[in-house]
Amino acid sequence: MLKQVPIDDLQPGMYVNQVLEQTGSLKMRSKGIVKTQAIIDSLNSKGILVVEVDLAKSKLPKAEKAPVKPETAPEKPTVKPVGRDSINEANDLYDSALSIQSRFLKSLKNGGSKDLSPVESLSQSLIESVFDNKDALSCLTMIKDTDHYLLEHSINCSVLSGIFCEFLGFDRDTIEQVSLGALLMDIGMSSQPEEIRNNTEQFSQNDWDVMKTHVEIGADLVAQCGDISDLSLRIIEQHHERVDGSGYPKGLVGDEISEFARIAAIVDAYDAMTSNRPHKNSITPTQALKRLTATENLDQELVKQFIQCIGVHPVGSLVRLKSGKLGIVSKLNPKDPVSPHVMTFYSVTSQHFNEVKRVDLSLYDDEIVSGVKPEEFSLNLPKFFKDVFVNQMPL
Repeated sequence: MLKQVPIDDLQPGMYVNQVLEQTGSLKMRSKGIVKTQAIIDSLNSKGILVVEVDLAKSKLPKAEKAPVKPETAPEKPTVKPVGRDSINEANDLYDSALSIQSRFLKSLKNGGSKDLSPVESLSQSLIESVFDNKDALSCLTMIKDTDHYLLEHSINCSVLSGIFCEFLGFDRDTIEQVSLGALLMDIGMSSQPEEIRNNTEQFSQNDWDVMKTHVEIGADLVAQCGDISDLSLRIIEQHHERVDGSGYPKGLVGDEISEFARIAAIVDAYDAMTSNRPHKNSITPTQALKRLTATENLDQELVKQFIQCIGVHPVGSLVRLKSGKLGIVSKLNPKDPVSPHVMTFYSVTSQHFNEVKRVDLSLYDDEIVSGVKPEEFSLNLPKFFKDVFVNQMPL
């Protein structure tokens, strides 16, 4: 059943078919369910007056009695500590994510079904894990495999965006939309020539111009896949825009760029810097965070909050301790940011692997000397992590 609905009567959950009356020239990219009041407010501010709603496709909440307001705010659910079970659970999800994303990209590349539902479900599962199993999932975003960079990068950006938005206090629906946008923001790279994607030399101007087209190609591909929120689409369209106007494809400035695209830009840069890529070697997470603070064309207020969110030594970081041990950061310590929990597994002095032990640095006479990269100690970290570390770590 179709119904004309004034913008002031539009509600979250209604399925919008098209704009019927407006004072501006906004073109809606897709039909779909309006998920949040913020989206309605945005449409209103852009001059939308009346829309056509399909009530049969709408998902309006059933009327309920107003709940009694609790005397105290409900506590956030307890996040699982990093242990063998939580890591295995997160690892299964991450492997499944790689498989789903790979199939989706191959389908697009081969002109197959343009169905967004698998990646939408994947995004929701990742966010479920962000709320329930955040530290274990964070560990996996740091276990990089150069051969799977494009796939891993999209998943890592989705996870990190979700973690950051949860830290910033956004509601669950918004976080899921941000996660989906981050998961899809580099989808246009799959259509780039292989010599562009795997280039190990400095880009020529022509190569650079070709590479930059991945943004608009990606936005067009996603728009063809069906319903996607404007919020998710803005992330895809704007994640390479920069606050000083130096970005692409439109050279937007400051608040012309969606806040969520500015978040995605930070996450995108951070994960790229901590990954080995065909044309550039990785740096440690701590070095990457310092570089973010020196990158003036990123939103520096958000950069500061991002560092507060993931910590001076982010979960999953490989670190060297004063005692001569190597370990993986497994839990932040908000009261003492430089003394997180660490899973130690290697002695630099004896050059031998040790039993995996969980150490709370705030309770020991030990400290982090530096972040390190796996290749500094000839570590095949992905293989070691999945074959040895997971099986030896404490429950």
